[in-house]
Amino acid sequence: MPGVVSFEEARRIVEGHAGRAREAVAESRSFDTVDLNCARGRALAEELAADRDFPAFARATRDGYAVRASDVERVPARLELIGEIKAGDSGDSFSVRAGQAVSIMTGAPLPAGADAVVMVEYTAEIPPGSGSSQSTASGGRNIEIQRSVKTGENFVPRGAEARAGDVLIEAGRRLDHSLIAIAAAVGRSRVRVFRRPRVAVLATGDELVEVGVTPGPAQIRNSNSYSLAAQVEEAGGEAVRLAIAPDEVGRLRELIEEGLSCDLLLLSGGVSMGKFDLVERVLGELGAELYFTGARIQPGKPVVFGSCARRYFFGLPGNPVSTMVTFRLFARPLIAALAGALPEPLAFLKARLKAEVRTKTGLTRFLPAVISGEFTESEVELAAWQGSGDIAALARANCYLVVPPERERIPAGEMVSVLLP
Repeated sequence: MPGVVSFEEARRIVEGHAGRAREAVAESRSFDTVDLNCARGRALAEELAADRDFPAFARATRDGYAVRASDVERVPARLELIGEIKAGDSGDSFSVRAGQAVSIMTGAPLPAGADAVVMVEYTAEIPPGSGSSQSTASGGRNIEIQRSVKTGENFVPRGAEARAGDVLIEAGRRLDHSLIAIAAAVGRSRVRVFRRPRVAVLATGDELVEVGVTPGPAQIRNSNSYSLAAQVEEAGGEAVRLAIAPDEVGRLRELIEEGLSCDLLLLSGGVSMGKFDLVERVLGELGAELYFTGARIQPGKPVVFGSCARRYFFGLPGNPVSTMVTFRLFARPLIAALAGALPEPLAFLKARLKAEVRTKTGLTRFLPAVISGEFTESEVELAAWQGSGDIAALARANCYLVVPPERERIPAGEMVSVLLP
């Protein structure tokens, strides 16, 4: 019989179902082909391979002079300067022989015969007529090398980053700016991506009114629908906002059934123990299977996860901070899986606690907090908040301070775990 489980167990349950959901998505072969400039955040439905060696030529990594390392074993050494190669030039213009050097710019191809680059900082050009041999090809210029180099120094050999045909991005990776750069580098102006899942967002409760309506004395505006829709889009889904569900079984059932026509249903509110919390009752009547009916966390303990009519659903608590925390911990990985994305670990940062924290034991707590400082000296402190209904606290916070269930007191100065929103 499902019940209230620990945070770790709840996360593992979700991750298990997410893995199976992603396998089904991959097997469905439900793809879109999109322009690369529209692909950010989408999960690749194909591998992207190098279309040629990377780099395609031995590439200088410093401004300086291409030389033979054996010519500069003893320094200072004078070499004949035979020309210059810029980025975009052909490396075939010159062939470096013993006693010669070529001026070279970062990104330019290494000329034949050279096997190292001396950084320009360690050189000095010698004016004509200083007693060194003259070169007609270079107008009689010579260069003094003041520091020796080893073979292979200051250039990247051809194919060192990747060989033609090597897989650079595996299927399932979500395309961010760095992966888009790789796709562009291999000549892919269009890429095949997994279809975005449609995620229904259903807020429940007679106390809710739409955003454009002036609330009555005991009413609140439906902020959760907008917040959840934004989080769905960030996770890789397409949000479908449904009408507000009243605390009435018939209409609630209609809206839940409408939501179950999407790939995933997110309900907010109606999952606690109150007389009018009807969500679990309606889901039970629809034959839902529940995987857990709560997690030992704060905020968000009443979170529910299950499936119905071959569709997953989450019942998220209605208080705004609880809704956001439970989405971050549980809904986001499932949406990413339904979008075809490979699983990503829940990553925690470390920061030094600015002020003592005291809590009760028994729950893993994700408390709104503010991380500050710069460079490697990060500090974190709790944001002022009045509980999980305090939506204004979210504007003051930029992270969650994670308190393990066995900790009753964490002293100032201790390194603690932090979760970004």
